Amino acid sequence: MDNEIRIVYIYKFKDGTTKHFDLRLDASNLLLIAKQPEDLPLWAMLPFSKCSICPLSEKDHVYCPIAANFAGIVEEFKNFLSHERVSVTVATEERFYGKETTVQGGLSPLLGIIMTTGGCPIMEQLKPMVRFHLPFASLDETIFRGVTMHLTAQYFRHQDGKEAAWSLDGLQKIYTEVGQVNRDFANRMRAAAKKDANVNALVNLDVFASMMTLAAEDTLSRLKPYFSALLKE
Repeated sequence: MDNEIRIVYIYKFKDGTTKHFDLRLDASNLLLIAKQPEDLPLWAMLPFSKCSICPLSEKDHVYCPIAANFAGIVEEFKNFLSHERVSVTVATEERFYGKETTVQGGLSPLLGIIMTTGGCPIMEQLKPMVRFHLPFASLDETIFRGVTMHLTAQYFRHQDGKEAAWSLDGLQKIYTEVGQVNRDFANRMRAAAKKDANVNALVNLDVFASMMTLAAEDTLSRLKPYFSALLKE
């Protein structure tokens, strides 16, 4: 449907087991459209290992929005080890992606979508990247997309008559906050799963968040020659 963006993740295991996750996003605001389980687990409640920088009030929110939206998937993967092999297919409106990888590597991009579109005020700063979701992205690809998102936001701010900041300081601040949520949410995940696939999928995301703040300038320096035609006087 035109008012929804659909991203489908399919996991096929060596024993023939298949897990299918059909994500729907509201095309107008990229918010996740999801029916949450009726009986959410204790670990999904907002006060349970609440992120240290969470701005949500426990008076207004019974559950952590990420945990509430991710609870069903956690249940599906709670008995998997992170290093187990899986074939992952991702279908979007535009194309298919596929990769033979670990459960940890295959679960990370799915978790990334839910974390940024599920209603978390910190993680939603990365929400624009979901519109052009790139599963299994390399660090260079992630940095390029993140910088593009940041500078596009500054363009919109400028167009709206607001102050625009063209350095990467703002992007680094965002990823520092995102990294904190990743680490704190991992503590919540440890109470949710018997084995380590869910937690290590989150660790994967945290590695990329950490590397974004460390490697962005170096990566852009390496990419600068590609822009030579656009940098002429």
